[in-house]
Amino acid sequence: MDLAHGVERFTVAQKITMMVNRYEVRAVGADGQPGDLLAFAQQKRAAFKEQVTFYRDESRTTPLFSFKARQRLDVGATYDVLDAAGQPIGSFRKDFGASLLRSTWHLEAAGVQARGSERSVGVAIGRRIWEMAPVLEAIPSPFRFHFDFVDQAGQTVLTSERGQSLRDRYLVTVPGARLDGRVAAAMAVALDALQSR
Repeated sequence: MDLAHGVERFTVAQKITMMVNRYEVRAVGADGQPGDLLAFAQQKRAAFKEQVTFYRDESRTTPLFSFKARQRLDVGATYDVLDAAGQPIGSFRKDFGASLLRSTWHLEAAGVQARGSERSVGVAIGRRIWEMAPVLEAIPSPFRFHFDFVDQAGQTVLTSERGQSLRDRYLVTVPGARLDGRVAAAMAVALDALQSR
C-alpha cells in the first residue's frame, strides 16, 4: 500500500524534536488504529523558504514526495506538491482574508479543486484567543480543530480530524480516494506545520 494509489484513510502524528518537526503517516488498521508506515516527513523550523520532504522511512534515504513554498516568508504563499522526481502533482495555499475568522485553504490536484475550512467557527475563535494570550504560549492548545475540504459541487474530498492526544495526531479521510494520497498527506501535514502562519 502506498499513498499514490487509492488510500482512503490514514493517520498523521507529529514527533517533536529540538530542531525539526517530524511526522509519521500511517495506514489505518482494521481495528482503527495506526498501522503500517506510509511516509515519514521532516520540516526544518524557521526556514526562509518552507519545504517538507516525505520519505519512505526514518532513515530518510528514499524521498517519496514533498511540498515547497513558491515564495519566501509570505503568509499567502502557494505550496507546490512534487513527486519523487520533482514533478508537480498538486498545490495548496492559505486564503489569508478568509482565515482571519476561520482558517481556510485552497487545494488543487488532478481533477480536484477544493476549499477547506475549520469545521467549527467557535473552536476557530477560541483557538485564536488562546494563541494570543502570552501566558498560555508554552501550554499546548486544548482546542481540537477539524478541517473539511469540499469541491465545487459540494462533495467532500478530504477531512482532517485532530484526535485527543498530547502530541498532534490526525485522522485523514479521502472519500473514494478521489484525491492523490500524496497531496492529501502534504495538505494534512501543512495544516499542522503551517497553521499558525
